[in-house]
Amino acid sequence: MWPDNETDRDFLNFTGVADTVAEIVVQAKAKPISIGVSGAWGVGKSSMIRLVRRSLEQRAGEEKKEDGKFIFVEFNAWLYQGYDDARAALMDVIGEKLTREAEHRKKGIEKAKEFVERIRWFRLMKLVAGSAAAMHAGLPPVGLIGELYGLGKTLLGGDVTAETAEATVKAAGEVKETASGLLDPKKKRPSPPQEIQALRDSFEKTLEAMEVTLVVLIDDLDRCLPETTISTLEAIRLVLFLKNTAFVIAADDAMIKYAVRRHFPDVTEDLAINYFDKLIQVPIRVPPLGTQEVRAYMMLLYVDNSDLDAKVKEEIRAGICKQLAQTWQGKRADSAFIQTLHKFDNELIGKVDTADRLAHLMTTASGIAGNPRLIKRFLNALAIRMAISKTHGVGVDEAVLAKMLLFERVGNREAYAALTKAVTESANGKPAFLAEWEEKANAGQDLHLPAPWDDPFVKEWLTLPPRIADHDLRGVLYVSREHAPLITPQDRLSSKAAELLAALLTHPEMAANLKGDLSKVPRVEITVIMDRLLDQARQEQEWGVPAILEACLVVATADAPQGARLAAFLSDRPAAQIKPNIVPKISDQHWAHSVFDKWEKSTAVSTPVKKAIEQRRKDGNVRVQ
Repeated sequence: MWPDNETDRDFLNFTGVADTVAEIVVQAKAKPISIGVSGAWGVGKSSMIRLVRRSLEQRAGEEKKEDGKFIFVEFNAWLYQGYDDARAALMDVIGEKLTREAEHRKKGIEKAKEFVERIRWFRLMKLVAGSAAAMHAGLPPVGLIGELYGLGKTLLGGDVTAETAEATVKAAGEVKETASGLLDPKKKRPSPPQEIQALRDSFEKTLEAMEVTLVVLIDDLDRCLPETTISTLEAIRLVLFLKNTAFVIAADDAMIKYAVRRHFPDVTEDLAINYFDKLIQVPIRVPPLGTQEVRAYMMLLYVDNSDLDAKVKEEIRAGICKQLAQTWQGKRADSAFIQTLHKFDNELIGKVDTADRLAHLMTTASGIAGNPRLIKRFLNALAIRMAISKTHGVGVDEAVLAKMLLFERVGNREAYAALTKAVTESANGKPAFLAEWEEKANAGQDLHLPAPWDDPFVKEWLTLPPRIADHDLRGVLYVSREHAPLITPQDRLSSKAAELLAALLTHPEMAANLKGDLSKVPRVEITVIMDRLLDQARQEQEWGVPAILEACLVVATADAPQGARLAAFLSDRPAAQIKPNIVPKISDQHWAHSVFDKWEKSTAVSTPVKKAIEQRRKDGNVRVQ
């Protein structure tokens, strides 16, 4: 399995682009610079950001100074979404970083402290202004003031407990501490525009005193809601184009433009484009991957997941990337080449050959289109199914499974359903009609396929080795049940229940429409349906609100005992997969408190998740059994 995380190890031959970005920052020579790294979801923007940082750190290291001339701040706005104002959060992160570095370097300490004080004023003014505006509009105030306001209403209502009183004292103290020294009536404060300019001046002077360039790396903007995206961009504007600063912003520019149009509904298309373009001096797109890069990427993923020594893995990675840099000369980064770099065992050679065979379709198929994240998820799904195969003793051929999985992920849904139907209805699990098609496709003969098979992808898929017409595919379907329920005449599901299961697996986001029908299904069949849904759910790598969760929740509502099964399933998910937005989704379930209890006790579950649970409990939005 491969984690879906960014990396500073280059598997995509991005180092040349990253070095170019780093060189732009170096050549700016303390002049302000802003660089936009754009590209669609999953193409490697985050990894590009990490490679840029590594390149700059290497350049600083070559100067053999004790402390490099670059200070790095990495900011992920998505982590703060819903829990903090992204604009104030970014300023806080920068302020804290500069303070620590100033104390470490023993330079600019007083300037850094002054800058942090101005950030505190900026945060408090927004807090007070926001709360005042909310109350004027008849809405509850926000932030610490909002918390104190709510506790005060509770006390006035007579609902006084020791916990309430303690919380009120604590909140009042925090408000007092936050405001201390910043709203002193004896101290005349400049106007907001003057304070903003003073903040910018203080920022510049701090960096000048420390003799460093601050490199701010902004990531995951395109994952944020429009409000968070705009708030972060507004924060960037506060300290943008100042001396000794470099901003590298990774985002899908199409999503940024969408956020601008949502936040400012009256702007024209041209103005939406200009808003982001004005922030970016140097636009850079993550280069799309061709067949050579996709093949190399898949091979390197297999190598990285092997038992080879770390030093050997790095030598292979460097050799592949060097070869990729020369593919314009006709050189190939393929299975034959990678085997010249090291002597592999038969198992790894087989995996490398799988990458070789799949590379072209992974590059050209519309459902994957050379997207590194989708490729990694495909390989993860393949690895999971092979593990299921071994656990259950099914004995599935990996090449056959990979070919079927590709059709499942990219091919026409109706065609895949017809294929699985042919397999389950066959006495030997062999789809006889494929034999003629595969033979003609591999012979290069004209092939006129009926609907829903009349797709260019199918013709290319038919030529992909191995030929599967002669393989018993029932084992493949058994380990692929999350998308193709293996419903045989011997199955325990009635035709109505089987129809509902197929609908839930195909369109889980529409599950609410099936609630009435599911309530009429016998419990023994509901249990089988939940079995199949949880089989599919195990393939999810992130537990925010995937569509399959909706289907599971509807089944749990139709039959209460299934709720306990779903709770146990969610409690067992890896902590790194749990995302904050799942909390409001399940908080009204009678079993949610037990899941939340386990997540809160886990040291591995992220702070944003725990804060979301705490907030839901505080608001009384968690159902208690």
